[in-house]
Amino acid sequence: MPTTDIKVIIPAFNEADSIASVIAEIPKSVSEIIVVNNNSTDNTAKNAADAGATVLTESKMGYGYACLKGMDYIAKQSKAPDIIVFVDGDYSDYPEELDKLVAPIRNKEFDFVIGARVKRLREEGSMTPQQIFGNWLATFLMKLFFGATFTDLGPFRAIAYDKLLKLNMEDKTYGWTVEMQLKALKKKLTYTEVPVRYKKRIGVSKVSGTVKGSIFAGIKILGWIFKYSIK
Repeated sequence: MPTTDIKVIIPAFNEADSIASVIAEIPKSVSEIIVVNNNSTDNTAKNAADAGATVLTESKMGYGYACLKGMDYIAKQSKAPDIIVFVDGDYSDYPEELDKLVAPIRNKEFDFVIGARVKRLREEGSMTPQQIFGNWLATFLMKLFFGATFTDLGPFRAIAYDKLLKLNMEDKTYGWTVEMQLKALKKKLTYTEVPVRYKKRIGVSKVSGTVKGSIFAGIKILGWIFKYSIK
């Protein structure tokens, strides 16, 4: 079986205390780990570089901005990868589960895989009440409007690179994950969810850890869903 080229994109804002641990636990099956330093004011970039990652800088604040920066970097490489994996830099996911996440794509069974943070595998307190409710509402609306079977908007996700390009991703901030799922539905990508473990992150969440972040994330997510429901 030919080798599958897998690259990982990690958006990171002030994750100096966790980024090296995330990088260290990514399986060796990955050809390149790309950390996009999103205007950090700590040692995120240095610690990521010291841990062996390729470090890019994106000064425009926003999760989507950082992901798009990583994609732009990959697009300029001479050889396109087979699979792109997105994972957060806060060490809330278990990076060693990456091989399990990419297996359905590697085996040509699915185009897109979400790491679903199922309750039985979540550390208590690892997701805030607003995260749990937001995930439920968003996935309920996607089921209602599009017949989707998603149960989570989990950030740990894998997608075939050629399929990712067809999505023409554009959200710059909080709506990145739900935009990807909605466009996957519209483009009729095959998808599945793989249950993954989830633990309390290192540090405070920049989104769910603040009232402002939670509100803006909710607005963004609902905005994308209603936008696509009327198309």
